[in-house]
Amino acid sequence: MSARPGDWRTEASELRAMQPRHILFLCVANSARSQMAEGIARSLAPQGVKVSSAGSSPASVHPKAIQALKEIGIDITGHRPKGLDSIDAGSVDAVITLCADEVCPLFPGKAHRVHWELPDPAGVAGSVENRLDAFRTVRDELLRRLKVLFVHGEEPS
Repeated sequence: MSARPGDWRTEASELRAMQPRHILFLCVANSARSQMAEGIARSLAPQGVKVSSAGSSPASVHPKAIQALKEIGIDITGHRPKGLDSIDAGSVDAVITLCADEVCPLFPGKAHRVHWELPDPAGVAGSVENRLDAFRTVRDELLRRLKVLFVHGEEPS
């Protein structure tokens, strides 16, 4: 799941240096990756940083996304999927798209854009445990990247 060496780390460092006041996570359904990213980022971001998420075709928040975050003490049961039209484009400083095989939504604002390609865990087939593991893998990668962005500035050794 890692990008080419340095890619996401460089982007996270650039975002950290920008000190954005509003970060938006985007994917298609706003049901898994972007919802998990929003929940994790809210738990790590400094006070005064607004974090939101949206999708181009919002669907319901995936129960396994809720479960995967609950396992690490983050509750997103109150999150609702949002469309791009619900976001004030002028208030967003940075957009992080999380699509992999899908066509990522285009954001109309002038925000700094970063793309973190992560597979959609909702598309994984197999046993219940196998599907939940896909959500855990994406959760753990988001946590790793967002810690670099908000906490450490670089990956801890």
